[in-house]
Amino acid sequence: MAQNLYGPGVRMGNWNEDVYLEEELMKDFLAKKDKGQLLIQRNRRLKENLLRPMQLSISEDGYIRYGDKVMLVNPDHPETEADLFLGGDLSLCMTPDEIKAHLSDELEVPCGLSAAQTKIPVGRNTFTVLCTAGEVTGQVLRYGQNFRLGIAGGFADRMLYLSSDHRTLMKSSKRSWLQEVYLTDEDSYLNCWQAAFPDPQLRLEYEGFPVLANAKLLINHCHTNRGLVAHRHLFLSTYFGKEAEVAVHTYLDSHRVEKPKNHWMLVTGNPGKDSSTMLDLSKRPAEDTRVLEHVAEPEARNAPGAHACTRPM
Repeated sequence: MAQNLYGPGVRMGNWNEDVYLEEELMKDFLAKKDKGQLLIQRNRRLKENLLRPMQLSISEDGYIRYGDKVMLVNPDHPETEADLFLGGDLSLCMTPDEIKAHLSDELEVPCGLSAAQTKIPVGRNTFTVLCTAGEVTGQVLRYGQNFRLGIAGGFADRMLYLSSDHRTLMKSSKRSWLQEVYLTDEDSYLNCWQAAFPDPQLRLEYEGFPVLANAKLLINHCHTNRGLVAHRHLFLSTYFGKEAEVAVHTYLDSHRVEKPKNHWMLVTGNPGKDSSTMLDLSKRPAEDTRVLEHVAEPEARNAPGAHACTRPM
């Protein structure tokens, strides 16, 4: 009977080539690790940028100005059209594609959006109010005036703009199949939005007055004349977990009044040390006709450059 000369530790076949291949793979792995090119390293950098803590602008007079850093928040309200929905205040967040986010440390364009249950200002939910013409910073934003919303996502050299366009068979929101909202680096009229007072009976009176910080308003897309909406009952599986879909569509009740899902707030920073945003305050600013009397002062209406950014690009 022939003696077995091969033990479990003996390599069979082209073992010399196998050893060489393993060594080359290890060298390639170490080289990519030193350069920070491993997928796990890219993924970590992207996540760190998106979750980088941000500082919101503080409004000293209660108004929103061009150049302010704000959070877009859909205020908490009961969803009567569905049994399952995300409760609480939902902030508008940039949401990269989950697969692409694992393969790259850069933001893909166009980039998606969602509404998340977070009140902490970070890179993915901190927007900058921008003028459509780009030349006025520090000027008060007014109801009915064109503006843009830009977001850097925690990156220092990138700015993406909140945009939308008419729905097509090839392009629509993922769950509701309505008009899509997305982030792009293209500067165009599709980036333009307007703020409107939520009460239709006072909407014309508020036209041209300064936009109130941390107060409910409507954000309407200039090109399509539809409002930004948060679908609390339509869930998305995102890179950061379960979040709600965001689209562009105006929902009206039986009285032709926009529903709460179309309501937003431009949330600013809290000057106090105990909290980071004005959402943390127990009582939000008043939203009644007394504010109209306050903003109707001649200084507010006739401020220099009040309508410097009204023209579209």
